[in-house]
Amino acid sequence: MKVLLIGGDKTCYYLARRFIAKGYHAVIITRDAEQGRQLARRLQAVVVLGDGTDPQILDEAGVRQCAIVMALLPHDHDNLVACQLAKEMFAVPRTVALVHDPENVDVFRQLGVSVAVSVAGLLGQVIEEQIGYEEIINLAELAHGQLSINEISLLNGAPAIGQYLRDLRLPDQSLIAAVIRDNRALIPRGDTRLQVNDHLLLVTRPDTHSEVLRVLMGDEA
Repeated sequence: MKVLLIGGDKTCYYLARRFIAKGYHAVIITRDAEQGRQLARRLQAVVVLGDGTDPQILDEAGVRQCAIVMALLPHDHDNLVACQLAKEMFAVPRTVALVHDPENVDVFRQLGVSVAVSVAGLLGQVIEEQIGYEEIINLAELAHGQLSINEISLLNGAPAIGQYLRDLRLPDQSLIAAVIRDNRALIPRGDTRLQVNDHLLLVTRPDTHSEVLRVLMGDEA
């Protein structure tokens, strides 16, 4: 399988090395001649010197035969252009873009990028989960971010403690899918009464997430 990486910095190098180790045929496009020489010397990869947002350079790099194109350039708009060209002009099945501004992730997805990755967003999420907000753990996003799955821990003082699920005023488009209590997984029903230290598997949409947390954990959630 052939993968095309557009970049040239350390991130590009390490990703290319990883793909090559897994048996992929890697091609790298870089604008920097010195970076290109270093990559060609250190990797068993084809290195093309040029602009990865130029259709001619993409074609010369063999983009038509690639299963994946990864745009790892320092500017979001260049990564978006590269991915859109790969998909719309050359029919590449999967595109991956590095997104520097987390607010651009949804825009990239709406414009057809298969996977948009924000390092800042991921790092912020990890910091929040591991340092400041251990009671809320983001497990996954589904349907291009339209649904999120979180594990919520009910600590002392949470307003949902002692309430039956049927009495919780949860917004539409939200669901408590499971209750984990004393290491046992329960499928909740309306007569399930929540207790201290329950772990709730919560499914929400972005527009209901904050309200669900407020109902379950209070205004400080």
